[in-house]
Amino acid sequence: DYLEVNWDVTAAQKDGYPHFMIKEIHEQPTAITRTITPRIKDSLPYFEDDNIPDSFFEDISDITVVACGTAMYAGMVGKALLKNKFGIPVSVEIASEFRYEQPVLTDRSMVIFVSQSGETIDTLEALRLANKYTKKTLSIVNVKGSTIARESNYVLYTHAGPEIAVASTKAYTVQVASFYLIGCKLGLVSGRMTKEEAKTFIENLQEVPNLIESVITQAPEIEQLTKRMTNATNAFYIGRGLDYALSMEGALKLKEISYIHAEAYAAGELKHGTLALIVSGVPVIVLATQMDVYDKTVSNLQEVKAREAVVIAIGFEGDTSLEKYADHVIYIPRTDKYLAPLMAVLPLQLLAYYAALTRGCDV
Repeated sequence: DYLEVNWDVTAAQKDGYPHFMIKEIHEQPTAITRTITPRIKDSLPYFEDDNIPDSFFEDISDITVVACGTAMYAGMVGKALLKNKFGIPVSVEIASEFRYEQPVLTDRSMVIFVSQSGETIDTLEALRLANKYTKKTLSIVNVKGSTIARESNYVLYTHAGPEIAVASTKAYTVQVASFYLIGCKLGLVSGRMTKEEAKTFIENLQEVPNLIESVITQAPEIEQLTKRMTNATNAFYIGRGLDYALSMEGALKLKEISYIHAEAYAAGELKHGTLALIVSGVPVIVLATQMDVYDKTVSNLQEVKAREAVVIAIGFEGDTSLEKYADHVIYIPRTDKYLAPLMAVLPLQLLAYYAALTRGCDV
């Protein structure tokens, strides 16, 4: 048996970009389109080509997502969607912890494993453990024929193409997009979502690649913002709900390539001690895309501003109230609140990239 890898050699070249990371940020609209298009039929999720039957999504009592690093943060966004939209108990586990614990799983538990390479050893060992408890294991991986893909009951291949940069960007967005497809299928099969609701959600998802393009055009302005971060030793990312799930990935990116210490906090947690760390001039990136908790988030924004933080807010176009409180606002196109992370992640990736450049780091 042999496996054909159909990546062409140009995918491993920079194509005139100064670094692979910025090239891969620009490739995200294409990567998302490649991942979702084969899995949509008549504006509904379609997994027949992946050989995943509807029965796989039936009679699920709970879901556990197991991953490491960026893949785990994609799982946090998946959790926020699956739990809040469909009322299913979801936990996200760090693979290196899960593999050494006694898992609380039954044959009705779905366990989703997320890995770009499909070879992450902690995630692989966690999969082998979960396979002893349930037949409902599904992996979301980017590399065809990888070990995790082979050993899980079902696999959903993402189509990001090779990711050369150490800091993951396009792999994260296609993993998040995969969770949206899984969630939609789960909602339909379980009866928690009507066909009309599912169609609207999928049609909005199909619009995301075009909307992302408009966010990427703001790169020059975002590059200017990072000049305020050149001498920073700490930065904080805050948000609520899906914004909090996304803020963890934003903080990781900044740490990973600019070496600025960064922490992500649920915005409501600031008052429980963390506010002491907000001092004059410290950058705070505030995500404000979740309208049901918007006023609360703005209140937290005002708290950090009162302590003289440099506040960069990310919100929807037309939201002029953010400009009253934040030093800078980055706008993303309006969309379904559940899809906001797919666009709000772009400014976070660009902030990390340009912060690393302005500090003279090796991207």
